[in-house]
Amino acid sequence: MSKTQLFDLEGKIAFVSGASRGIGEAIAHLLAQQGAHVIVSSRKLESCQHVAEAIVAAGGKATPVACHIGELEQIQQVFAGIREQFGRLDILVNNAATNPQFCNVLDTDPGAFQKTVDVNIRGYFFMSVEAGKLMRENGAGSIINVASINGVSPGLFQGIYSVTKAAVINMTKVFAKECAQFGIRCNALLPGLTDTKFASALVKNDAILNAALQQIPLKRVADPKEMAGAVLYLASDASSYTTGTALNVDGGFLS
Repeated sequence: MSKTQLFDLEGKIAFVSGASRGIGEAIAHLLAQQGAHVIVSSRKLESCQHVAEAIVAAGGKATPVACHIGELEQIQQVFAGIREQFGRLDILVNNAATNPQFCNVLDTDPGAFQKTVDVNIRGYFFMSVEAGKLMRENGAGSIINVASINGVSPGLFQGIYSVTKAAVINMTKVFAKECAQFGIRCNALLPGLTDTKFASALVKNDAILNAALQQIPLKRVADPKEMAGAVLYLASDASSYTTGTALNVDGGFLS
Protein backbone atom coordinates (compact mmCIF):
# COMPACT_ATOMS: atom_id res chain seq x y z
CA MET A 1 0.00 0.00 0.00
CA SER A 2 1.47 3.35 -1.05
CA LYS A 3 1.42 6.49 1.09
CA THR A 4 -1.02 9.25 0.23
CA GLN A 5 0.16 12.05 -2.03
CA LEU A 6 -2.62 14.37 -0.85
CA PHE A 7 -0.16 16.57 1.07
CA ASP A 8 2.49 16.63 -1.66
CA LEU A 9 3.37 20.19 -2.76
CA GLU A 10 6.15 19.30 -5.19
CA GLY A 11 6.42 21.93 -7.93
CA LYS A 12 4.18 24.41 -6.13
CA ILE A 13 5.16 28.03 -5.50
CA ALA A 14 4.09 29.30 -2.07
CA PHE A 15 4.29 32.79 -0.60
CA VAL A 16 4.25 33.13 3.20
CA SER A 17 4.11 36.61 4.71
CA GLY A 18 5.34 37.25 8.23
CA ALA A 19 7.59 34.21 7.77
CA SER A 20 10.66 35.43 9.64
CA ARG A 21 9.52 33.98 12.97
CA GLY A 22 6.71 32.32 14.90
CA ILE A 23 3.76 30.78 13.09
CA GLY A 24 4.88 32.04 9.67
CA GLU A 25 8.33 30.50 10.04
CA ALA A 26 6.83 27.15 11.06
CA ILE A 27 4.48 27.25 8.07
CA ALA A 28 7.31 28.09 5.66
CA HIS A 29 9.39 25.16 6.90
CA LEU A 30 6.56 22.64 6.61
CA LEU A 31 5.45 23.73 3.13
CA ALA A 32 9.06 23.49 1.95
CA GLN A 33 9.40 20.08 3.59
CA GLN A 34 6.43 18.92 1.50
CA GLY A 35 8.12 20.08 -1.71
CA ALA A 36 6.96 23.65 -2.27
CA HIS A 37 9.34 26.42 -3.29
CA VAL A 38 8.60 28.90 -0.52
CA ILE A 39 8.91 32.66 -0.92
CA VAL A 40 9.81 33.67 2.63
CA SER A 41 8.64 37.22 3.29
CA SER A 42 8.54 39.82 6.06
CA ARG A 43 9.44 43.47 6.39
CA LYS A 44 13.19 42.89 6.86
CA LEU A 45 15.14 40.97 4.22
CA GLU A 46 17.83 39.81 6.64
CA SER A 47 15.31 38.00 8.82
CA CYS A 48 13.85 36.30 5.75
CA GLN A 49 17.31 35.25 4.59
CA HIS A 50 17.95 33.37 7.85
CA VAL A 51 14.75 31.35 7.44
CA ALA A 52 15.34 30.72 3.72
CA GLU A 53 18.90 29.56 4.41
CA ALA A 54 17.66 27.13 7.07
CA ILE A 55 15.10 25.71 4.62
CA VAL A 56 17.74 25.26 1.91
CA ALA A 57 20.15 23.70 4.41
CA ALA A 58 17.44 21.14 5.21
CA GLY A 59 17.12 20.27 1.52
CA GLY A 60 14.22 22.54 0.64
CA LYS A 61 13.71 25.39 -1.81
CA ALA A 62 13.22 28.97 -0.62
CA THR A 63 13.62 32.57 -1.76
CA PRO A 64 13.73 35.50 0.69
CA VAL A 65 11.71 38.61 -0.23
CA ALA A 66 11.15 41.77 1.81
CA CYS A 67 7.60 43.12 1.78
CA HIS A 68 5.72 45.38 4.18
CA ILE A 69 2.10 44.47 3.46
CA GLY A 70 0.95 47.77 4.93
CA GLU A 71 2.46 49.46 1.87
CA LEU A 72 0.47 48.91 -1.34
CA GLU A 73 3.39 49.82 -3.62
CA GLN A 74 5.54 47.13 -2.02
CA ILE A 75 2.81 44.52 -2.57
CA GLN A 76 2.58 45.44 -6.25
CA GLN A 77 6.36 45.38 -6.68
CA VAL A 78 6.68 42.00 -4.99
CA PHE A 79 4.01 40.39 -7.16
CA ALA A 80 5.54 41.86 -10.31
CA GLY A 81 8.75 40.15 -9.20
CA ILE A 82 6.96 36.84 -8.58
CA ARG A 83 5.41 37.00 -12.03
CA GLU A 84 8.80 37.68 -13.60
CA GLN A 85 10.76 35.08 -11.63
CA PHE A 86 8.25 32.24 -11.26
CA GLY A 87 5.41 33.04 -13.66
CA ARG A 88 2.89 31.62 -11.21
CA LEU A 89 1.76 31.37 -7.60
CA ASP A 90 -0.06 28.36 -6.19
CA ILE A 91 -0.31 29.14 -2.48
CA LEU A 92 -0.59 32.39 -0.54
CA VAL A 93 -0.44 32.41 3.25
CA ASN A 94 -1.41 35.82 4.63
CA ASN A 95 0.20 35.63 8.04
CA ALA A 96 1.90 38.99 8.63
CA ALA A 97 -0.15 41.05 11.08
CA THR A 98 0.22 43.81 13.62
CA ASN A 99 -1.22 44.55 17.06
CA PRO A 100 0.60 47.69 18.24
CA GLN A 101 -1.62 48.56 21.19
CA PHE A 102 -2.74 46.62 24.27
CA CYS A 103 -5.26 48.81 26.08
CA ASN A 104 -8.89 49.52 26.86
CA VAL A 105 -10.82 50.21 23.67
CA LEU A 106 -11.59 53.76 24.85
CA ASP A 107 -7.87 54.52 24.89
CA THR A 108 -7.27 53.43 21.29
CA ASP A 109 -4.69 55.62 19.59
CA PRO A 110 -5.75 56.75 16.07
CA GLY A 111 -2.28 55.98 14.71
CA ALA A 112 -2.35 52.44 16.12
CA PHE A 113 -5.88 52.03 14.76
CA GLN A 114 -4.82 53.03 11.25
CA LYS A 115 -1.69 50.88 11.28
CA THR A 116 -3.67 47.82 12.37
CA VAL A 117 -6.30 48.34 9.66
CA ASP A 118 -3.69 49.02 6.97
CA VAL A 119 -1.83 45.77 7.64
CA ASN A 120 -4.49 43.36 8.87
CA ILE A 121 -7.32 44.30 6.51
CA ARG A 122 -6.02 46.31 3.56
CA GLY A 123 -2.77 44.33 3.41
CA TYR A 124 -4.50 40.93 3.44
CA PHE A 125 -7.06 42.16 0.90
CA PHE A 126 -4.63 43.39 -1.72
CA MET A 127 -2.19 40.54 -1.17
CA SER A 128 -5.12 38.26 -1.98
CA VAL A 129 -6.09 40.36 -5.01
CA GLU A 130 -2.59 40.23 -6.50
CA ALA A 131 -2.15 36.54 -5.71
CA GLY A 132 -5.62 35.81 -7.06
CA LYS A 133 -4.80 37.42 -10.39
CA LEU A 134 -1.80 35.09 -10.81
CA MET A 135 -3.82 32.08 -9.67
CA ARG A 136 -6.65 32.91 -12.06
CA GLU A 137 -4.23 32.73 -14.97
CA ASN A 138 -3.18 29.26 -13.85
CA GLY A 139 -6.72 28.09 -13.13
CA ALA A 140 -6.01 27.07 -9.55
CA GLY A 141 -4.70 28.25 -6.21
CA SER A 142 -5.15 28.31 -2.47
CA ILE A 143 -5.25 31.41 -0.28
CA ILE A 144 -4.96 30.91 3.48
CA ASN A 145 -5.61 33.82 5.80
CA VAL A 146 -4.24 33.55 9.31
CA ALA A 147 -7.01 35.20 11.34
CA SER A 148 -7.46 34.59 15.08
CA ILE A 149 -9.93 33.32 17.64
CA ASN A 150 -10.18 37.04 18.51
CA GLY A 151 -12.16 37.42 15.29
CA VAL A 152 -14.91 35.34 16.93
CA SER A 153 -14.41 36.13 20.62
CA PRO A 154 -12.69 39.52 21.07
CA GLY A 155 -9.55 39.52 23.20
CA LEU A 156 -9.45 41.81 26.24
CA PHE A 157 -7.55 45.04 25.50
CA GLN A 158 -7.15 43.94 21.86
CA GLY A 159 -10.06 45.90 20.44
CA ILE A 160 -9.06 47.01 16.96
CA TYR A 161 -6.95 43.87 16.44
CA SER A 162 -10.03 41.74 17.19
CA VAL A 163 -12.13 43.87 14.81
CA THR A 164 -9.63 43.40 11.98
CA LYS A 165 -9.48 39.65 12.52
CA ALA A 166 -13.27 39.45 12.31
CA ALA A 167 -12.95 41.30 9.00
CA VAL A 168 -10.39 38.74 7.81
CA ILE A 169 -12.84 35.91 8.46
CA ASN A 170 -15.51 37.63 6.36
CA MET A 171 -12.93 38.59 3.72
CA THR A 172 -12.07 34.90 3.43
CA LYS A 173 -15.69 34.11 2.57
CA VAL A 174 -15.81 36.92 0.01
CA PHE A 175 -12.77 35.61 -1.88
CA ALA A 176 -14.01 32.01 -1.54
CA LYS A 177 -17.35 32.86 -3.18
CA GLU A 178 -16.05 35.14 -5.91
CA CYS A 179 -12.90 33.24 -6.85
CA ALA A 180 -14.19 29.67 -6.84
CA GLN A 181 -15.05 30.03 -10.54
CA PHE A 182 -11.32 30.48 -11.21
CA GLY A 183 -10.32 27.34 -9.30
CA ILE A 184 -9.13 29.41 -6.33
CA ARG A 185 -9.95 28.29 -2.80
CA CYS A 186 -9.74 30.63 0.20
CA ASN A 187 -9.82 29.55 3.83
CA ALA A 188 -8.91 30.99 7.21
CA LEU A 189 -6.89 29.59 10.09
CA LEU A 190 -7.94 30.74 13.56
CA PRO A 191 -5.03 30.14 15.94
CA GLY A 192 -5.60 30.08 19.64
CA LEU A 193 -3.04 31.34 22.16
CA THR A 194 0.36 30.49 20.68
CA ASP A 195 3.84 30.92 22.12
CA THR A 196 5.24 33.59 19.82
CA LYS A 197 6.91 36.97 20.21
CA PHE A 198 3.71 38.45 18.78
CA ALA A 199 1.70 37.08 21.73
CA SER A 200 4.34 37.84 24.37
CA ALA A 201 2.11 40.41 26.12
CA LEU A 202 -0.25 37.52 26.89
CA VAL A 203 2.10 34.57 27.28
CA LYS A 204 4.68 36.35 29.47
CA ASN A 205 2.14 37.83 31.90
CA ASP A 206 1.38 35.15 34.48
CA ALA A 207 -1.97 36.59 35.55
CA ILE A 208 -3.24 36.92 31.97
CA LEU A 209 -1.80 33.52 31.00
CA ASN A 210 -3.41 31.70 33.92
CA ALA A 211 -6.77 33.32 33.20
CA ALA A 212 -6.48 32.30 29.54
CA LEU A 213 -5.54 28.71 30.36
CA GLN A 214 -8.72 28.38 32.41
CA GLN A 215 -10.66 28.85 29.18
CA ILE A 216 -8.60 26.40 27.09
CA PRO A 217 -9.72 22.77 27.51
CA LEU A 218 -6.23 21.47 26.57
CA LYS A 219 -4.80 23.68 29.37
CA ARG A 220 -1.72 24.79 27.48
CA VAL A 221 -0.36 27.28 24.99
CA ALA A 222 0.20 26.11 21.41
CA ASP A 223 3.58 25.74 19.75
CA PRO A 224 3.83 27.55 16.38
CA LYS A 225 4.46 24.20 14.68
CA GLU A 226 0.97 23.10 15.74
CA MET A 227 -0.51 25.69 13.37
CA ALA A 228 1.51 24.56 10.35
CA GLY A 229 -0.25 21.23 9.86
CA ALA A 230 -3.62 22.93 9.46
CA VAL A 231 -2.15 25.28 6.85
CA LEU A 232 -0.65 22.31 4.98
CA TYR A 233 -4.11 20.75 4.83
CA LEU A 234 -5.63 23.97 3.47
CA ALA A 235 -2.79 24.46 0.96
CA SER A 236 -2.84 20.92 -0.41
CA ASP A 237 -5.15 18.67 -2.42
CA ALA A 238 -6.31 17.15 0.86
CA SER A 239 -8.68 20.13 1.14
CA SER A 240 -9.74 20.24 -2.53
CA TYR A 241 -13.43 20.61 -1.58
CA THR A 242 -12.82 23.01 1.30
CA THR A 243 -13.31 26.73 0.72
CA GLY A 244 -14.71 29.63 2.74
CA THR A 245 -14.11 27.86 6.02
CA ALA A 246 -12.58 29.13 9.26
CA LEU A 247 -10.56 26.37 10.90
CA ASN A 248 -10.16 26.74 14.66
CA VAL A 249 -6.84 25.48 16.03
CA ASP A 250 -7.32 26.72 19.56
CA GLY A 251 -7.06 23.87 22.04
CA GLY A 252 -10.85 23.89 22.32
CA PHE A 253 -11.22 27.56 23.36
CA LEU A 254 -14.16 28.28 21.05
CA SER A 255 -15.87 24.94 21.60
